[in-house]
Amino acid sequence: MLDKETIRMLSDRFVAESPWNRVDAKEAISPDLVGVRIFDAPLIGYSSADDPMYAEMQRPEVVGKDFVLPGGWLPSAKSIISYFFPFSEDVRKSNRGGSLPSSLWLHGRIEGQRFLMKCGEYLVQQIQQTGNQAITPVFSENFHMSTKPPFGSNWSERHVAFISGLGTFGLSKGLITEKGTAGRFLSIVTDIPFEPTARAYTGIYEYCIMCGACAENCPAHAISLEKGKEHLPCSVYQTEIAKQFTPRYGCGKCQVGVPCEFKRPSAKKDG
Repeated sequence: MLDKETIRMLSDRFVAESPWNRVDAKEAISPDLVGVRIFDAPLIGYSSADDPMYAEMQRPEVVGKDFVLPGGWLPSAKSIISYFFPFSEDVRKSNRGGSLPSSLWLHGRIEGQRFLMKCGEYLVQQIQQTGNQAITPVFSENFHMSTKPPFGSNWSERHVAFISGLGTFGLSKGLITEKGTAGRFLSIVTDIPFEPTARAYTGIYEYCIMCGACAENCPAHAISLEKGKEHLPCSVYQTEIAKQFTPRYGCGKCQVGVPCEFKRPSAKKDG
């Protein structure tokens, strides 16, 4: 059975050594991007499959009735391992300013997603080799997500990360972690009974200082201090970006050039 230290070692090594975490010469949008690292070492949080907060995710104002509980993905589920992979400084820096996503950010979104899949496969395999079971819900054939109204999915990496002690939500609906909000999430459901990570917060938006910087950066004008993020204008903008940069897409302007880009700006309390 793997312990937390081994999970950490395996994860860090994969990030450091995997060729999937570098822009490949055959895929690089421009030659100067070849070999650039996409992600830094991850933050890792743990939660119990029996945490009552998972049932709360099925409320319509949270994720929704389609949210599948951990046991629905793996009947023997005991724990969820939640990862936040911060984008490297090169990726983040490249996307600051302007209204269009940088080439490197586009790589981070598409090739970065492939890295997450490869990393998930590797970690699940490592767990299974010890005789335990594991699954990455978002790469399961049973995962589904709607990109049209009403938006929703049957598993939410951000909400899982919140439950697993990695951070709280921000105005843009991104999750603010100790390493900021610019990055990607991944989770693994397993039958290993890990000790849950203590949540250092109680409020949903506790780490957000409500500065409005993400709203100012948003080219789709989808974020406001009054309403937070509205999914429809964001989706419409992403569709236009996809047409322009096919087969890649992305934006991420709300995640860079803001106080919470690569760190937690404060511990503001709700209310």
